[in-house]
Amino acid sequence: MSTRTCKISLKGSALLNDPQWNKGSAFTDEERRMFNLRGRLPCRVNTLEEQIERAYAQLNQRESAIRKNSFLESLKTQNWVLYFALLQKYLKELMPIVYTPTEAEAIANYSHLFRRSEGLYLSFPNADTMEEDFLDQIRGRNIDLVVVSDAEAILGIGDQGCGGIGISTAKAVIYTLVGGVDPARSLPVALDVGTDNEQLLNDPLYIGWRNKRIRGREYDEFVDKFVQLVRKYLPDGILHFEDFGVTNAQRLLDLYRDEYSVFNDDVQGTGAVTLAALMSAVGITKTKLSDQTIVVYGAGSAGLGIARQVRDAMVILDGLDKEEATKRFHLVDKDGLVTVSIVSQTNHAGWAEFQRSDEEGQNGASLLDVVKHSKATVLIGTSTHAGGFTEEVVREMAKNNKHPIILPLSNPSRLVEAEPKDIIKWSDGRALIATGSPFDACDLPNGGKAIIAECNNALIYPGIGMGSILSRSKKVSDGMLIAATRKLAELSPALKSQQGASGNKGEIKDAEGDLPPLLPDFADAPDTNFEVAVAVAQCAIDEGLARIDFPVEELRAKAQEAHWRPVYPLYEFDPKGYGEP
Repeated sequence: MSTRTCKISLKGSALLNDPQWNKGSAFTDEERRMFNLRGRLPCRVNTLEEQIERAYAQLNQRESAIRKNSFLESLKTQNWVLYFALLQKYLKELMPIVYTPTEAEAIANYSHLFRRSEGLYLSFPNADTMEEDFLDQIRGRNIDLVVVSDAEAILGIGDQGCGGIGISTAKAVIYTLVGGVDPARSLPVALDVGTDNEQLLNDPLYIGWRNKRIRGREYDEFVDKFVQLVRKYLPDGILHFEDFGVTNAQRLLDLYRDEYSVFNDDVQGTGAVTLAALMSAVGITKTKLSDQTIVVYGAGSAGLGIARQVRDAMVILDGLDKEEATKRFHLVDKDGLVTVSIVSQTNHAGWAEFQRSDEEGQNGASLLDVVKHSKATVLIGTSTHAGGFTEEVVREMAKNNKHPIILPLSNPSRLVEAEPKDIIKWSDGRALIATGSPFDACDLPNGGKAIIAECNNALIYPGIGMGSILSRSKKVSDGMLIAATRKLAELSPALKSQQGASGNKGEIKDAEGDLPPLLPDFADAPDTNFEVAVAVAQCAIDEGLARIDFPVEELRAKAQEAHWRPVYPLYEFDPKGYGEP
């Protein structure tokens, strides 16, 4: 791939202080002369690889994860190419630092760690100037992606108010890192609508709007004003909703998804990656989605999103009637099995379609009761209830299933429903497992290792977003989501292993005696998401949702061309230029 050339009008300190164009010590001698940098930089010209190793050594001088997170945030404000190149080289190691679990700690302490702004802050007291503030951020820019959060349900730690900008920027980083979205074409947004977090409200350093969270009509009008600005000024982009609360996440998605290209990662991304893991598992066991009886432990946005996504896949892929497919699910929340009476008492409209009879939920119907009486084949955890999958529950799952499918997905790892090593032990090594956080491989009872798949949304949502951007789709359809999950499941190492469920003595181990993961390794996330993006864009074209201006047969080449990579371009000075090739 040839090195591109950019025409730049910045010179001197202005160039060194612009993270999009700064190269630091990697500016060539000619560029130093051309842009008045010779006296501003040390003599030697470094390669990007040398810069990466220097930055990595500096990073490792920070002992705690939060200090490493802070170092990387500082690097991002200095030099985008170096920041993303460093992350790309040490992807698996640094992902937990820039995303979950460390980013949750950074967000919780946002007001105390704040150094400089990092996106667009839209606060309720300034609603009257929202359009002016929005246009000030996007003027002169080509924006493909907007990531927005109201911060009510952040990464398992709840309401974080203004700190929600941290999750918007983290998600935008992942879109670039593994999805190839140009960082200059993304916009992280925080909707500061107050907070019900008393610790923040009582913190003298809290930098958000110090007010209780607004609800009802005022909230809806504020959010709608923002969405309409995105639709008006960025009609070809995608709007990513992130970490909205359970009362708003699905509701807002349903409200806007047919009008604009919107995506909710907590609902659709979590549902899609979980569905891919489940499709991989049923492929190994030579069964179908519609053969499964599924218990979802934790009926918040993620749990409901998973249930709906898997239910819809049963309808689309297996031809099951929607009502019949819905009967395959049992939702369990903190008060037990979700029943008619519980839905009536809580007025939780999102639960209604999955409610069970009151007879089934007598005396609260604990998770163990539900697993036992439903004879569940699949157990999914989105509860953030550490240890919720007890030994008794797992053994009950294994009693009626040769290969029970158990997915403890809660983040961070300290909140996981059960650790994989315990699930392996309690199921006699027969369980098929994927987790929401990374875990080490586990010893199997009869030798070999169980490689634990990380059911990480980042394996799929950047590809869904990039596919939508590439095709300029009018919306993100159910078909596009199914195309993404099918492609991810196809890439499963477990399905690619030489032996399947029909192998020697019914074993599902590979030739080395290991149990391969249900999903690709996160180190392969960039290649995985590229394939997902192409599949999603192709589906958008097939469904007539795309607004592309190139022949379909050029899709894959266009995807390669659009994929942003952290490499330094060559610079030429142009007083009318800035950075466009």
